[in-house]
Amino acid sequence: MVNYPKIVVRPPGPRARELVKKDEALISPSYVRFYPLVIESAKGCILRDVDGNEYIDFNSGLVCLNVGHLHPKVVEAVKKQCERFLHYSNTDFYYREVVDLAGSLSKITPGAFEKKVYFGNSGTEAIEAAVKVSKWHTRKHRFIAFTGAFHGRTLGALSFTASKPVQRRHFFPLLSGVTHVPYPYCYRCPFKMSYPDCNYWCVDFIDELVLQKHVPPEEVAAIIFEPIQGEGGYVVPPQGYFQRLKKLADKYGLLLIDDEVQSGMGRTGRWFAIEHWGVEPDIVCIAKAIASGLPLGATVARASIMDWVGGSHASTFGGNPLACVTSLAVIDVIKEERLLENAAEQGSYILKHLENLKEECDIIGDIRGKGLMIGIEIVEDKETKKIAPEKSEEIMMRCWRRGIAVITCGASAVRIVPPLTITRELVDAGLEIIEDVVKEVEKQ
Repeated sequence: MVNYPKIVVRPPGPRARELVKKDEALISPSYVRFYPLVIESAKGCILRDVDGNEYIDFNSGLVCLNVGHLHPKVVEAVKKQCERFLHYSNTDFYYREVVDLAGSLSKITPGAFEKKVYFGNSGTEAIEAAVKVSKWHTRKHRFIAFTGAFHGRTLGALSFTASKPVQRRHFFPLLSGVTHVPYPYCYRCPFKMSYPDCNYWCVDFIDELVLQKHVPPEEVAAIIFEPIQGEGGYVVPPQGYFQRLKKLADKYGLLLIDDEVQSGMGRTGRWFAIEHWGVEPDIVCIAKAIASGLPLGATVARASIMDWVGGSHASTFGGNPLACVTSLAVIDVIKEERLLENAAEQGSYILKHLENLKEECDIIGDIRGKGLMIGIEIVEDKETKKIAPEKSEEIMMRCWRRGIAVITCGASAVRIVPPLTITRELVDAGLEIIEDVVKEVEKQ
């Protein structure tokens, strides 16, 4: 029997409220905080707030802590590096740590071909590098992206993001030449069709009504996608979709840019989510969990594609040695502790549990996910499938107040993304609360 969660004062407690008030006076209002959780400390899969409440982390620090909080091997790697040196700019000089990490990433990313790696500081920077190197290599300047996508918020990456209007409002003009097409969101098919009878019309649509009508394919550098949409609602394409998309890309000689910022580093039970479809992208973008929360992003590409010249792209802090040794430790932990297997096992267990809950609750419209990247779509009722953002937010808030840190995504979904180190006991404790909360919200 586990002793978590522990709620000793109804959150937010007095210390949390005090800090939130100071934050509101000093910090940019552009940030979106899901709820006033003020972290004091964390270890493993448990968070402790400034008022002494302890929560089971089903959020993983916005999917950045796949090996949990303060894993001993990660902490030891950080300590050792701190005693050696912290920075000397990988873009201007050399050091072993960045070479070692590039070698490790080349081995675990899809494809047996020769690769090269660019290091930045975030997922957004990984996307920026992928876009720029695609332009450089192909000398083409158009791209295909997807509705519902989230690829970042800098002006370049934002051009590919199509998740929420607030993210793009008042920032026009963005990068030109980006055409968004419907994502394979089968539960809410934009074409009002049903899988598998649709025969992947969403792919044929790109060919017949985009590339053959108004976007000259010879001007397109790449198709950029998330193998599982994150901010868009944890949307999982049907089996066979990416194989079909790959054939389309090959038909016109288009590169495939795989955004694994949220779905990578073992989150889905594979090193990278695209492996579930057996497709080898030309470029893979990695961040978030790559360095257990330290700032690091990586763009891994076929060596033949990463052929740009010195000075064409760089980042002063990219490949910081502290972040690199942390990432190497993360990779070792995932391998040594068989966390890919644990993610698959615990994820399958959670999905089965939630499918049973779906049968009982009319406000659960869809359950989807792979490994420990799971979404619960909340609706007004199953028949209309009308989104219910107020209900999904209420579920999130009630879970937090009872000690389970979950957050929402998409228009009306709750995401479950605990660390890959999560135990069955903690899973059961979390699911028990989630089940109770969903039933409470349905009755209100």
